[in-house]
Amino acid sequence: MMKYEKKITYEKKRNLILTSAMACSVLYLLWRLFFTLPLSAGGVQLFLGILLFAAEAVTILGTFELYCSKMRSAAKSITPMDIPAELYPCVDVLIATHNEPADLLYKTVNACTFLEYPDRRKVRIYICDDGNRPEIRELADSFHIGYLACPENKHAKSGNYNYALSKTASPLIATFDADMIPQRQFLMKTVPYFFAQEWISQNGILRKRSPEECSQVKKIGLVQTPQSFYNQDLFQFNLFMENNIPNEQDYFSREINVNRNSSNSAAYTGSNTVLLREAMETIGGFPYDTITEDFETSLRMQKEGYLTYATEEILAAGLSTTTVSGMMKQRIRWAQGVIQSIQNTNAVFTRKLPLAGRITYLNAYLYWWSFFARFIFILAPVLFALFDLQLVVCGFWDLLLFCVPAHILHQYASSYMSTNIRNLRWSQIIDTILSPYLILPVFLESIGVHQRNFKVTSKKKEQGNTANLKFMFPHLILTGLTVAAILKFLYGKYGTALIFSSVILFWLFYNLQALIFALFFMMGRKTYRQSERIAAREKVTVQVHAGEYEGMTADISEEGIAFEIEKSFYIPDDQEFSLRIETSCYQASLTARLVYMRETLSGYRYAATVKPVTERDRRQYLQIIHDRLHTHPKELDVWMTPYDELIRNVKKRLEKTLQQKRKALRIPIHQELTFSCEARAYVMDFNYHYLAVKDFSPGHWDSRSPLQLQLDAHTLYLTKPDAPQNARRIVLLKIQNLHELTDQGMELTKIAQMIREKGMECT
Repeated sequence: MMKYEKKITYEKKRNLILTSAMACSVLYLLWRLFFTLPLSAGGVQLFLGILLFAAEAVTILGTFELYCSKMRSAAKSITPMDIPAELYPCVDVLIATHNEPADLLYKTVNACTFLEYPDRRKVRIYICDDGNRPEIRELADSFHIGYLACPENKHAKSGNYNYALSKTASPLIATFDADMIPQRQFLMKTVPYFFAQEWISQNGILRKRSPEECSQVKKIGLVQTPQSFYNQDLFQFNLFMENNIPNEQDYFSREINVNRNSSNSAAYTGSNTVLLREAMETIGGFPYDTITEDFETSLRMQKEGYLTYATEEILAAGLSTTTVSGMMKQRIRWAQGVIQSIQNTNAVFTRKLPLAGRITYLNAYLYWWSFFARFIFILAPVLFALFDLQLVVCGFWDLLLFCVPAHILHQYASSYMSTNIRNLRWSQIIDTILSPYLILPVFLESIGVHQRNFKVTSKKKEQGNTANLKFMFPHLILTGLTVAAILKFLYGKYGTALIFSSVILFWLFYNLQALIFALFFMMGRKTYRQSERIAAREKVTVQVHAGEYEGMTADISEEGIAFEIEKSFYIPDDQEFSLRIETSCYQASLTARLVYMRETLSGYRYAATVKPVTERDRRQYLQIIHDRLHTHPKELDVWMTPYDELIRNVKKRLEKTLQQKRKALRIPIHQELTFSCEARAYVMDFNYHYLAVKDFSPGHWDSRSPLQLQLDAHTLYLTKPDAPQNARRIVLLKIQNLHELTDQGMELTKIAQMIREKGMECT
């Protein structure tokens, strides 16, 4: 009860803040329209002033639609039905592919074969191959699933899926992109939504609605779960923010699209979705005359009276694009496709959509013009400070009276718009990065110069630097202009003049911050790993030297694993050893080879490359990796300030990464020791394979036989490798019989302790 009351109180406070922000923004816009335009300037200056006002108006009014959607969204939520097992219908699972590699598809197909369902015979899986590739047919055969190859390869993804629809018949259709890996509960958590129209639960009893009741409830045409990603996106990776900001697309998938349930305008995003076949037949299948067939599919369903519903729970994850050029092509395609689909369906003016839905689609269209608006917002203070072009005619105190309250309330309201996934500052950084490359495509698409060729976004990860410096030039020019404007505007000003100049300086520095992040983004970052490392705490058993040790994984990937164990033990770096990893649902046996080990606060961490022993182990291990919620940030780190973020980027780009990843732990000894044959040396450290010594005096040792170090009942046999002496006169004495000692149950830390004690005896 108290929880419910707190929720009501929060919603009332939120609605009050959002309403106040809208009222204050309307007042600001009226003031801007009637009192601040440079009417007497004429010509270019007036045109630019009107352009700046239009950019502000579109941006502010666009937020109004988001605010209203947020305030209405809770009332439009749907609770999935708890339905008996026998009511679950047949489902066709369609996996779309064009030119993606077989090993990428393997992971998605593998996960689909593990999907839970009351009757697994009702789940029919198909690879829909628009490329007609023999290796993909072989992949389907190896998993004993269906293979559908579009014979003419026309109409890209739409043609591929429509051909699949013509060859299948299940009442529900689940669609996945080639890289999107579903969790095993995907169907169990999405299919029940489709019973909301025909069934109702009253007092815990499920009953079928009467025809009259059904007529008053819209059928669900599709259920869209969030697009999630198991790798870092470029904003996280290039800006060294992988632990501090969520994936950039989370804001749309988990916030905007869910809020659009309030106006029945939630978008189908092409994957991680279940569709009603009846709805697809009603709209005539996937549309052909757009490059965003998914977005237009949901729009056409809404026009035919079906509900499209977006959920918040992440049930599948894929690969975010890994190159700047790939990301830019992807965003341009989205922009062009959304504009095409809105024009194709007349979404803004059609009477088949409610007013709220039409306003949503108007805002969806205007959103792509926000990148032009961001460009204007960057240039406006530069034009004033550098070229004396005054686009806003007002005094300092008028600006404080109308602008500052609206800006503060807008900032405050944005914190209620999102569950800390995005704030205004990060929105502006992202828009600044993208804006130079979206302005022209959006303009051309809007005037009828259409892009009709569908291009698959490459998700291939390449080792090296993610930089693409040619994309940096527009941001370099804008940064140069902004810095020049700041210097010119500050020149000769002091005292009260600086105070009256503070508003312009604020916007110049505010824009400069976003531009610096854009430059950092384009500078990229070196990538070392071919596959993604995923944090996971699972039970692992290590088998080495006929001994067995239990621990927990720290992270896992397709090529490697890191695990933690309380005790240290010797693992030969030139030999394979065995691992077994277990979860509540999966178990896999792996062969491993040591990469490094190090001491931690709670024990010892080992890292190894791994290979599954059998094909079954490979399939199980992939599920261990991917059948989970990934641990990338779900919210912004509120403790990170802009200063912290800038300093981190500078430090990370200047520092030289010296990774201390040794295959054996280095344990300090720092004792003088006496060996056999009256040899003496100062032992610096022991790393299980070698004693590092200096000031080595061989006595009358003949190097053709091992040097001996007696440790109670045990003896270390040492040899001196043929290696040149370094400047510090350090000699490495290799331990020959380490295998025998560890096979006798000797712990390596115990050996180190015995060496240290031996040195104390000698002293």
